[in-house]
Amino acid sequence: MTKGRVILKSKRLNLMIDRLCHQLIENYDNFENACLIGVQPRGVYFADRIHKQLQSILKIKNIEYGKLDITFHRDDFRTREKPLKASVTEIDFLVEDKQVILVDDVLYTGRTIQAAMSALQHFGRPEKVELVALVDRRYNRHLPIQSDYIGLTIDAIDEAYVKVEWEEHEGNDQVILYQNKQSSED
Repeated sequence: MTKGRVILKSKRLNLMIDRLCHQLIENYDNFENACLIGVQPRGVYFADRIHKQLQSILKIKNIEYGKLDITFHRDDFRTREKPLKASVTEIDFLVEDKQVILVDDVLYTGRTIQAAMSALQHFGRPEKVELVALVDRRYNRHLPIQSDYIGLTIDAIDEAYVKVEWEEHEGNDQVILYQNKQSSED
């Protein structure tokens, strides 16, 4: 089994989330016409944290928040060896004329965000869409997509794989860099 290198531990990860929330507050003040959308599956853990922290800082409970499944909007869902498992979309509001803040854990090729924007169209036409990414792997972008709010930028080779682990799911908050995707699955 190949071990990855921990590049971000719990304390710094939580500081980044706090910083990102304050950056969002600078631009969205009270979130009256804005909503958060977590990209399923892994972006939702990050979006849950952002949503909870924003509500705590602002002392409000009415920030609209949804979870978006992108499975059948991906350009590779038919080319996988195994069928992809769809997650549940949980959006009980329209995004028509709203400022949408998409939240995902890792921005790499841009294909996930492209799929998210395609899936988002089913809920109306947003006024604006911005992206929050905990980790931006700025090299190897396949599409002209960039994050508006970034926790950490990582420059890594093609074969490297970045995984964000969340206490709620894996039992620990950390960001790990593996030499390749396969070694992360050992």
